[in-house]
Amino acid sequence: MNDTHVATPDTLDAHRRVTVVGAGVIGSSWTALFLAKGLTVTVTDPLPDVDKQVHDQLQQFIPTLRALGLPTADLDRNLRFEADLGKAVADADVVQENGPERLDVKQDLFARIEKAARPDALLISSTSGIRATDIAQALQQPARLVIGHPFNPPHLIPLVEVVAGEKTDPEVVKRAVAFYTALGKKPQVLRKEVPGFVANRLQAALFREAVNLVVQGVVTESELDNIVTSSIGLRWAVAGPFRSFHLGGGPGGLPQFLKHLGPGLESLWRDLGTPTFDEPTVQLLSEQARFGASIEELDAARDEAQIKVMQAVSAPSTLAIEPGRQRD
Repeated sequence: MNDTHVATPDTLDAHRRVTVVGAGVIGSSWTALFLAKGLTVTVTDPLPDVDKQVHDQLQQFIPTLRALGLPTADLDRNLRFEADLGKAVADADVVQENGPERLDVKQDLFARIEKAARPDALLISSTSGIRATDIAQALQQPARLVIGHPFNPPHLIPLVEVVAGEKTDPEVVKRAVAFYTALGKKPQVLRKEVPGFVANRLQAALFREAVNLVVQGVVTESELDNIVTSSIGLRWAVAGPFRSFHLGGGPGGLPQFLKHLGPGLESLWRDLGTPTFDEPTVQLLSEQARFGASIEELDAARDEAQIKVMQAVSAPSTLAIEPGRQRD
């Protein structure tokens, strides 16, 4: 990575003015993180009550920010709102777009952003699946645009998938990585564009079979959630699928695992379901979506537990093994 784009204490100083375009769930969450990191944030959204909506969201995020060790006193002191998109991005160092997940909307937004933003402003889309190459077709300078896809909620979950388009300047990618790293995130640059990126594709694959198992009557939604959180959810939080199967292969590692258990996995692949969200399926899933608490209460419980998992995973391992020495 070019030294000029390595994350340093000065990185946030060079990206201090951020404009958040779109104040939905993702946009408000980004706003909370940017403010907690001491940045000046301008929010632009056509909703008439956007200021109330964002302030309400910030209040909900404060306990999580505090648990992460981030300052929350006067959280909104560097927050302002500007309905006019051009004025909102005019002096921004970074523009983090979070508009509707529609190609035509994003193309329109970035065409307008490009005209009003400074030539050196970092232009980033939070899209959850649209390619940068497609969005950038509306730009005079497509090299400026990069994807910065967070995992929801971005003020809490570390991952940001950074994805270049066919014409994205590599220096823009490096600068985005440095910016997110300075925020305490874990940016991962994808080596090529793919619809939905990586995290969402994995989530979609698992959810497809989860829906299939519920529709087939093998388990209920609640039972399936319990299975995941009591098994692969725990395992993948610390090792991920490839390392987990590498360990599952014993002394022979992943090659041994694939040799002995690969055929069984292939047979399961052929048996996986392909459900659709037709009316009966939607009705069944909706009927079972009773979790005994409000969305706000479930959010708070999830975030509290998520922080504990993140802290445990990031803590130094007590099972560290010295080089060249095997554990008993």
